[in-house]
Amino acid sequence: MSKTTKASDLLVCGTQKRVVILGVPPVDSLDVIGPAEVFAFANKQHRGDAAPYNLELVCAGANERLESSTGIALMAHKTLEQERREKKPIDTLIVASGWNAMDKKIDETIIDWIREQSTVVRRVCSICVGAFALADAGLLDGRRATTHWRMARRLAELYPKVRVDPNPIWVKDGNVYTSAGISAGIDLALGLVSEDLGDEVAMEIAKNLVLFLRRPGGQAQFSMTLQSQHAAGSNLDELCLWINEHLSSELTVEILADKLSTSVRTLIRLFQRELQTTPAKYVEDVRIEAACRSIELGGRSMEEVARRSGYHSVDVLRKAFIRRIGVSPKEYALRFSPNSDLA
Repeated sequence: MSKTTKASDLLVCGTQKRVVILGVPPVDSLDVIGPAEVFAFANKQHRGDAAPYNLELVCAGANERLESSTGIALMAHKTLEQERREKKPIDTLIVASGWNAMDKKIDETIIDWIREQSTVVRRVCSICVGAFALADAGLLDGRRATTHWRMARRLAELYPKVRVDPNPIWVKDGNVYTSAGISAGIDLALGLVSEDLGDEVAMEIAKNLVLFLRRPGGQAQFSMTLQSQHAAGSNLDELCLWINEHLSSELTVEILADKLSTSVRTLIRLFQRELQTTPAKYVEDVRIEAACRSIELGGRSMEEVARRSGYHSVDVLRKAFIRRIGVSPKEYALRFSPNSDLA
Protein backbone atom coordinates (compact mmCIF):
# COMPACT_ATOMS: atom_id res chain seq x y z
CA MET A 1 0.00 0.00 0.00
CA SER A 2 1.41 3.42 -0.94
CA LYS A 3 2.08 6.06 1.70
CA THR A 4 -0.71 8.21 0.31
CA THR A 5 -3.31 5.44 0.45
CA LYS A 6 -5.69 5.71 3.38
CA ALA A 7 -7.01 2.64 5.19
CA SER A 8 -10.55 3.77 4.38
CA ASP A 9 -9.70 3.61 0.67
CA LEU A 10 -9.35 -0.15 1.03
CA LEU A 11 -13.06 -0.52 1.74
CA VAL A 12 -14.45 -0.90 -1.73
CA CYS A 13 -17.69 -2.39 -2.95
CA GLY A 14 -18.14 -6.09 -2.35
CA THR A 15 -20.50 -8.66 -0.93
CA GLN A 16 -22.09 -7.41 2.26
CA LYS A 17 -21.56 -9.75 5.19
CA ARG A 18 -24.37 -10.21 7.67
CA VAL A 19 -23.06 -10.24 11.24
CA VAL A 20 -25.50 -11.37 13.92
CA ILE A 21 -24.77 -10.87 17.60
CA LEU A 22 -26.96 -13.22 19.61
CA GLY A 23 -27.49 -11.86 23.11
CA VAL A 24 -28.41 -14.44 25.75
CA PRO A 25 -29.78 -12.33 28.65
CA PRO A 26 -28.68 -10.93 30.93
CA VAL A 27 -25.65 -9.96 28.86
CA ASP A 28 -22.54 -8.12 29.94
CA SER A 29 -23.25 -5.03 27.86
CA LEU A 30 -19.68 -4.33 26.74
CA ASP A 31 -19.47 -7.85 25.30
CA VAL A 32 -22.18 -6.73 22.87
CA ILE A 33 -21.43 -3.05 22.36
CA GLY A 34 -17.64 -3.45 22.03
CA PRO A 35 -17.66 -5.80 19.02
CA ALA A 36 -20.66 -3.97 17.51
CA GLU A 37 -18.72 -0.69 17.50
CA VAL A 38 -15.89 -2.33 15.56
CA PHE A 39 -18.19 -3.43 12.73
CA ALA A 40 -19.99 -0.07 12.84
CA PHE A 41 -16.67 1.76 12.40
CA ALA A 42 -15.81 -0.50 9.47
CA ASN A 43 -19.06 0.61 7.84
CA LYS A 44 -18.33 4.29 8.59
CA GLN A 45 -14.93 4.05 6.91
CA HIS A 46 -16.44 2.47 3.82
CA ARG A 47 -16.63 4.24 0.48
CA GLY A 48 -18.95 2.84 -2.17
CA ASP A 49 -22.51 1.61 -2.51
CA ALA A 50 -22.83 -1.21 0.02
CA ALA A 51 -21.17 -1.15 3.43
CA PRO A 52 -19.16 -4.29 4.22
CA TYR A 53 -21.34 -5.37 7.13
CA ASN A 54 -25.02 -5.69 7.89
CA LEU A 55 -24.97 -5.80 11.69
CA GLU A 56 -27.96 -7.06 13.67
CA LEU A 57 -28.51 -7.71 17.36
CA VAL A 58 -30.81 -10.63 18.13
CA CYS A 59 -32.24 -11.14 21.60
CA ALA A 60 -32.65 -14.70 22.84
CA GLY A 61 -35.24 -13.50 25.37
CA ALA A 62 -39.00 -13.07 25.14
CA ASN A 63 -38.87 -9.72 23.32
CA GLU A 64 -36.46 -7.21 21.75
CA ARG A 65 -35.51 -5.77 25.15
CA LEU A 66 -32.13 -7.33 25.94
CA GLU A 67 -31.45 -7.14 29.66
CA SER A 68 -27.88 -6.49 30.78
CA SER A 69 -25.94 -6.96 34.00
CA THR A 70 -25.71 -3.17 34.41
CA GLY A 71 -29.49 -2.80 34.59
CA ILE A 72 -29.38 -0.78 31.36
CA ALA A 73 -31.29 -2.70 28.71
CA LEU A 74 -30.27 -2.83 25.05
CA MET A 75 -32.84 -2.76 22.26
CA ALA A 76 -32.28 -5.62 19.80
CA HIS A 77 -33.36 -5.58 16.17
CA LYS A 78 -35.44 -8.72 16.66
CA THR A 79 -36.00 -11.77 18.81
CA LEU A 80 -34.50 -15.16 18.16
CA GLU A 81 -37.97 -16.45 17.27
CA GLN A 82 -38.26 -13.78 14.57
CA GLU A 83 -34.79 -14.64 13.32
CA ARG A 84 -35.74 -18.31 13.09
CA ARG A 85 -38.82 -17.50 11.04
CA GLU A 86 -37.00 -15.21 8.62
CA LYS A 87 -34.19 -17.70 7.97
CA LYS A 88 -31.89 -15.04 6.50
CA PRO A 89 -28.34 -16.29 5.83
CA ILE A 90 -25.69 -15.30 8.35
CA ASP A 91 -22.01 -14.82 7.58
CA THR A 92 -20.68 -14.42 11.15
CA LEU A 93 -22.56 -15.44 14.29
CA ILE A 94 -21.31 -14.00 17.60
CA VAL A 95 -22.76 -15.34 20.86
CA ALA A 96 -22.63 -13.05 23.89
CA SER A 97 -24.01 -13.66 27.35
CA GLY A 98 -23.08 -12.56 30.87
CA TRP A 99 -21.85 -13.75 34.22
CA ASN A 100 -25.30 -13.28 35.74
CA ALA A 101 -26.69 -15.71 33.15
CA MET A 102 -24.43 -18.50 34.40
CA ASP A 103 -26.78 -19.41 37.25
CA LYS A 104 -29.31 -21.00 34.93
CA LYS A 105 -29.02 -23.38 32.00
CA ILE A 106 -29.48 -21.89 28.55
CA ASP A 107 -32.75 -22.94 26.91
CA GLU A 108 -32.25 -25.94 24.63
CA THR A 109 -33.99 -24.22 21.72
CA ILE A 110 -31.25 -21.56 21.77
CA ILE A 111 -28.53 -24.22 21.84
CA ASP A 112 -30.21 -26.11 18.99
CA TRP A 113 -30.35 -22.95 16.86
CA ILE A 114 -26.66 -22.21 17.48
CA ARG A 115 -25.81 -25.79 16.54
CA GLU A 116 -27.88 -25.56 13.33
CA GLN A 117 -26.35 -22.24 12.33
CA SER A 118 -22.81 -23.54 12.89
CA THR A 119 -23.25 -25.82 9.87
CA VAL A 120 -24.03 -22.97 7.47
CA VAL A 121 -22.30 -19.80 8.76
CA ARG A 122 -18.78 -18.90 7.72
CA ARG A 123 -17.70 -18.12 11.27
CA VAL A 124 -19.17 -18.78 14.70
CA CYS A 125 -17.78 -16.85 17.66
CA SER A 126 -18.28 -16.33 21.37
CA ILE A 127 -17.45 -13.50 23.72
CA CYS A 128 -16.44 -14.37 27.29
CA VAL A 129 -18.93 -16.80 28.87
CA GLY A 130 -20.70 -17.15 25.53
CA ALA A 131 -18.20 -19.99 25.12
CA PHE A 132 -20.38 -22.09 27.42
CA ALA A 133 -23.21 -21.89 24.87
CA LEU A 134 -20.88 -23.04 22.07
CA ALA A 135 -19.59 -25.84 24.29
CA ASP A 136 -23.15 -26.87 25.16
CA ALA A 137 -23.87 -27.10 21.44
CA GLY A 138 -20.85 -29.38 21.00
CA LEU A 139 -19.04 -26.87 18.80
CA LEU A 140 -15.92 -26.78 20.95
CA ASP A 141 -15.42 -30.54 21.27
CA GLY A 142 -11.82 -31.34 20.35
CA ARG A 143 -11.07 -27.67 19.76
CA ARG A 144 -8.81 -25.23 21.53
CA ALA A 145 -10.90 -22.49 23.12
CA THR A 146 -10.74 -19.73 25.71
CA THR A 147 -13.02 -17.68 27.93
CA HIS A 148 -12.51 -15.24 30.79
CA TRP A 149 -9.65 -16.67 32.86
CA ARG A 150 -11.84 -16.84 36.00
CA MET A 151 -14.25 -19.16 34.19
CA ALA A 152 -11.70 -21.30 32.35
CA ARG A 153 -11.53 -24.04 34.98
CA ARG A 154 -15.32 -24.28 35.12
CA LEU A 155 -15.49 -24.57 31.32
CA ALA A 156 -12.89 -27.34 31.37
CA GLU A 157 -14.67 -29.24 34.15
CA LEU A 158 -18.11 -29.06 32.53
CA TYR A 159 -16.87 -29.84 29.02
CA PRO A 160 -13.82 -32.14 29.26
CA LYS A 161 -13.68 -32.59 25.47
CA VAL A 162 -12.77 -28.90 25.08
CA ARG A 163 -9.06 -27.99 25.10
CA VAL A 164 -9.42 -24.92 27.31
CA ASP A 165 -6.58 -22.41 27.22
CA PRO A 166 -7.10 -19.68 29.86
CA ASN A 167 -4.26 -17.46 28.65
CA PRO A 168 -5.00 -15.93 25.20
CA ILE A 169 -7.40 -13.04 24.71
CA TRP A 170 -8.92 -14.89 21.76
CA VAL A 171 -8.46 -18.16 19.94
CA LYS A 172 -9.26 -19.31 16.41
CA ASP A 173 -9.68 -23.04 15.79
CA GLY A 174 -11.03 -23.70 12.32
CA ASN A 175 -14.03 -21.46 11.79
CA VAL A 176 -14.78 -21.27 15.53
CA TYR A 177 -13.53 -18.26 17.49
CA THR A 178 -13.66 -17.79 21.26
CA SER A 179 -12.52 -14.82 23.30
CA ALA A 180 -12.09 -13.60 26.83
CA GLY A 181 -14.53 -10.98 28.00
CA ILE A 182 -14.84 -7.21 28.27
CA SER A 183 -12.20 -5.56 26.03
CA ALA A 184 -11.13 -8.89 24.47
CA GLY A 185 -14.36 -8.94 22.45
CA ILE A 186 -13.15 -5.78 20.71
CA ASP A 187 -9.84 -7.46 19.88
CA LEU A 188 -11.65 -10.47 18.43
CA ALA A 189 -13.90 -8.26 16.29
CA LEU A 190 -10.83 -6.37 15.04
CA GLY A 191 -9.30 -9.73 14.14
CA LEU A 192 -12.42 -10.66 12.15
CA VAL A 193 -12.37 -7.32 10.31
CA SER A 194 -8.67 -7.82 9.60
CA GLU A 195 -9.47 -11.16 7.97
CA ASP A 196 -12.16 -9.57 5.81
CA LEU A 197 -10.76 -6.16 4.95
CA GLY A 198 -7.07 -6.20 5.84
CA ASP A 199 -4.90 -5.28 8.79
CA GLU A 200 -4.64 -1.62 7.79
CA VAL A 201 -8.41 -1.22 8.08
CA ALA A 202 -8.46 -2.94 11.47
CA MET A 203 -5.64 -0.69 12.70
CA GLU A 204 -7.52 2.40 11.53
CA ILE A 205 -10.61 1.26 13.45
CA ALA A 206 -8.46 0.67 16.54
CA LYS A 207 -7.22 4.26 16.28
CA ASN A 208 -10.80 5.55 15.99
CA LEU A 209 -11.70 3.57 19.12
CA VAL A 210 -8.69 5.18 20.85
CA LEU A 211 -7.19 1.79 21.69
CA PHE A 212 -3.66 1.76 23.05
CA LEU A 213 -2.85 -1.29 20.95
CA ARG A 214 -4.73 -3.73 18.75
CA ARG A 215 -3.80 -6.95 20.49
CA PRO A 216 -3.28 -10.16 18.50
CA GLY A 217 -5.04 -13.29 19.70
CA GLY A 218 -1.92 -14.73 21.29
CA GLN A 219 -1.63 -11.88 23.78
CA ALA A 220 -2.16 -12.98 27.38
CA GLN A 221 -5.32 -11.94 29.23
CA PHE A 222 -3.32 -10.47 32.09
CA SER A 223 0.25 -9.88 33.20
CA MET A 224 2.22 -12.82 34.58
CA THR A 225 3.75 -10.40 37.07
CA LEU A 226 0.25 -9.49 38.25
CA GLN A 227 -0.66 -13.16 38.50
CA SER A 228 2.41 -13.89 40.60
CA GLN A 229 1.23 -11.38 43.19
CA HIS A 230 -1.45 -13.92 44.11
CA ALA A 231 1.44 -15.98 45.43
CA ALA A 232 2.23 -13.34 48.07
CA GLY A 233 3.04 -15.05 51.35
CA SER A 234 3.69 -18.37 49.64
CA ASN A 235 7.01 -20.12 49.12
CA LEU A 236 7.24 -18.56 45.64
CA ASP A 237 6.79 -14.94 46.72
CA GLU A 238 10.47 -14.07 47.24
CA LEU A 239 11.58 -16.24 44.31
CA CYS A 240 9.27 -14.40 41.88
CA LEU A 241 10.64 -11.07 43.09
CA TRP A 242 14.19 -12.36 42.68
CA ILE A 243 13.45 -13.54 39.12
CA ASN A 244 12.16 -10.09 38.18
CA GLU A 245 15.36 -8.51 39.53
CA HIS A 246 17.70 -10.96 37.73
CA LEU A 247 16.18 -11.36 34.26
CA SER A 248 19.54 -10.84 32.54
CA SER A 249 21.01 -13.76 34.50
CA GLU A 250 20.81 -17.43 33.64
CA LEU A 251 17.56 -18.74 35.12
CA THR A 252 17.44 -22.48 34.63
CA VAL A 253 15.06 -24.61 36.65
CA GLU A 254 18.08 -26.01 38.53
CA ILE A 255 19.24 -22.51 39.51
CA LEU A 256 15.74 -21.55 40.65
CA ALA A 257 15.36 -24.74 42.67
CA ASP A 258 18.73 -24.11 44.32
CA LYS A 259 17.71 -20.52 45.10
CA LEU A 260 14.60 -21.83 46.89
CA SER A 261 16.62 -24.63 48.55
CA THR A 262 14.36 -27.31 47.14
CA SER A 263 14.38 -30.01 44.49
CA VAL A 264 13.52 -29.44 40.83
CA ARG A 265 10.50 -31.71 41.18
CA THR A 266 9.18 -29.78 44.19
CA LEU A 267 9.76 -26.45 42.43
CA ILE A 268 7.77 -27.58 39.38
CA ARG A 269 4.97 -28.76 41.66
CA LEU A 270 4.92 -25.40 43.49
CA PHE A 271 4.67 -23.42 40.24
CA GLN A 272 1.86 -25.64 38.99
CA ARG A 273 -0.06 -25.31 42.25
CA GLU A 274 0.49 -21.59 42.90
CA LEU A 275 0.64 -20.12 39.37
CA GLN A 276 -0.69 -22.87 37.10
CA THR A 277 2.45 -22.77 34.95
CA THR A 278 5.97 -24.16 34.80
CA PRO A 279 9.13 -22.39 36.02
CA ALA A 280 10.49 -22.16 32.46
CA LYS A 281 7.29 -20.68 31.05
CA TYR A 282 7.03 -18.24 33.94
CA VAL A 283 10.55 -16.97 33.28
CA GLU A 284 9.85 -16.56 29.56
CA ASP A 285 6.56 -14.74 30.20
CA VAL A 286 8.18 -12.33 32.66
CA ARG A 287 11.07 -11.72 30.26
CA ILE A 288 8.66 -10.97 27.41
CA GLU A 289 6.69 -8.57 29.62
CA ALA A 290 9.93 -6.82 30.62
CA ALA A 291 10.91 -6.51 26.95
CA CYS A 292 7.48 -5.07 26.15
CA ARG A 293 7.83 -2.46 28.88
CA SER A 294 11.30 -1.49 27.64
CA ILE A 295 10.03 -1.07 24.09
CA GLU A 296 7.01 0.93 25.26
CA LEU A 297 9.22 3.34 27.22
CA GLY A 298 11.62 3.81 24.30
CA GLY A 299 15.15 5.14 24.46
CA ARG A 300 16.90 1.76 24.18
CA SER A 301 18.22 -0.17 21.20
CA MET A 302 16.71 -3.57 20.50
CA GLU A 303 20.06 -5.12 21.44
CA GLU A 304 19.85 -3.53 24.89
CA VAL A 305 16.20 -4.55 25.26
CA ALA A 306 17.17 -8.15 24.49
CA ARG A 307 20.13 -8.11 26.89
CA ARG A 308 18.21 -6.55 29.79
CA SER A 309 15.36 -9.03 29.33
CA GLY A 310 17.67 -12.05 29.39
CA TYR A 311 17.88 -12.89 25.68
CA HIS A 312 21.26 -13.67 24.14
CA SER A 313 20.48 -11.89 20.88
CA VAL A 314 17.84 -9.87 19.06
CA ASP A 315 17.07 -12.95 16.96
CA VAL A 316 16.28 -15.01 20.07
CA LEU A 317 14.07 -12.16 21.34
CA ARG A 318 12.31 -11.96 17.96
CA LYS A 319 11.51 -15.68 17.96
CA ALA A 320 10.19 -15.50 21.54
CA PHE A 321 8.06 -12.44 20.68
CA ILE A 322 6.48 -14.08 17.66
CA ARG A 323 5.80 -17.26 19.62
CA ARG A 324 4.34 -15.43 22.63
CA ILE A 325 2.67 -12.30 21.22
CA GLY A 326 2.25 -13.03 17.54
CA VAL A 327 4.25 -10.05 16.22
CA SER A 328 7.95 -9.23 16.02
CA PRO A 329 9.61 -6.75 18.42
CA LYS A 330 9.99 -4.32 15.51
CA GLU A 331 6.27 -4.50 14.70
CA TYR A 332 5.47 -4.06 18.40
CA ALA A 333 7.74 -1.02 18.55
CA LEU A 334 6.11 0.55 15.49
CA ARG A 335 2.70 0.30 17.20
CA PHE A 336 3.67 0.91 20.78
CA SER A 337 6.90 2.84 21.22
CA PRO A 338 7.36 6.62 21.33
CA ASN A 339 10.65 5.88 19.53
CA SER A 340 9.69 3.80 16.49
CA ASP A 341 13.28 3.85 15.19
CA LEU A 342 14.08 0.69 17.16
CA ALA A 343 15.53 -1.88 14.79
